Amino acid sequence: MPAELIVAIVLLIALVIYAIFGGTDYGIGVWVLFSHGKRGMLQRDVISRTISPIWEANHVWLILINVVLFTAYPLAYGTIVKALFIPLSLVLIGIVMRGAAYTFRNYNDNKKEAREWAELFGIASLLTPILLGVNIGAISSGSIIVENNIIVHGFIHSWLSPFSVAVGVFALVLFSYLGAVSLILESHHSKDLQDDFRRRAMISLVLLAVAATVVYITSKSGAPTAHFNSFKGWALILHLVLSIASVATFIALYKRRYHLAKHLAYTQATLMILGWAFTQYPYLVREQVTIYNAGAPKSTLHFVIIALIIAAFFLIPSFYFMYKVFKKI
Repeated sequence: MPAELIVAIVLLIALVIYAIFGGTDYGIGVWVLFSHGKRGMLQRDVISRTISPIWEANHVWLILINVVLFTAYPLAYGTIVKALFIPLSLVLIGIVMRGAAYTFRNYNDNKKEAREWAELFGIASLLTPILLGVNIGAISSGSIIVENNIIVHGFIHSWLSPFSVAVGVFALVLFSYLGAVSLILESHHSKDLQDDFRRRAMISLVLLAVAATVVYITSKSGAPTAHFNSFKGWALILHLVLSIASVATFIALYKRRYHLAKHLAYTQATLMILGWAFTQYPYLVREQVTIYNAGAPKSTLHFVIIALIIAAFFLIPSFYFMYKVFKKI
C-alpha cells in the first residue's frame, strides 16, 4: 500500500474519532441553549457534569489532523489554509471562546454572570460545528482553484455556497443528535430528564435525514462530482447500511434501548464520514489536490508513519484510560 494512502487512512480514522467524541461534546453544548423551563437548571447540570471530566480533550484529534496534514501533504495544507483562511480562523475563535466560556461559567459564583457565560458557551458550541462543516463542504465542492500557488477562485464562494452552508447545518444537526443521545445515558438518575433528551434525540434524527437530503440536493450544482459519486461502489453500500442503522437507532430510542441507540448513533456518524471519504477519494481538495500529488517526499512519509505508530502506543491507551475512569465506558 502506498505511503500516501496509509497516512490518508490515519487522517480519516482521526477525523472519525474527532467527529464522534468531539462532535458529541459540541452537541452537548448546543443543548444548553434549549435548557429552559422547570427542568432547565437540572438539564444544564447534567450537561456540565457530562462535559467536565473530558472537556476539550478531544481536540487532540484535531491537532493530530492538522499536524499530519501539514507534514505529509504540504500542498494540500497550504491550499486549504489559504483558500479557507476566513472560516478556519472563525473555527479557531469559536473553539477558544467555547473553552473560555465554559471555564468562566463553571468557576463563577454570580448566577447571572454564570448564566450569561453558559449562553455564550452554547452559542460557540452551535456556531463552531457549522463552520467545521462549511470547511468540509468547501474542500469537497471543487470550486477552489489554484494557479501558480495562488488561489484564483473560491476564497469566498467556496464556503458561502448553498452546498457548503448545507454541509455546515448538517454537521450541527449530527453533533446535536450525538450529544442528545449521550445525555440520555448521563441522566439515568431521572426518568423525566431522560425523556427530555430522548425526545430531542428523536427530533434531531429526523432533522438529520432532512439535512442530509438538502446536502444531496445542493450537491448537484455545488459539488457535482461528489454528487455523482454518492451512490457508486462502496459509497452506495455505505449509504444503504447507514439508512438501516438510522431506522434501527430510531426504533432503539423509541423502545428506550439507550445503550444500543448510542452505539448505533456512533455507527451512523462513522458511516457518514466513510461515505464522504469514498466520494472524495483520491482528492484532499477537489478537483486539483490529491493524496498522491500533494504528498511529501517518501522519506518524510515513512517518518510520519513511524511517528504515528509510536504515538498510537501512548495516545490510544491514554484516551481509553481517561474514558474508563471518567465516563465508565
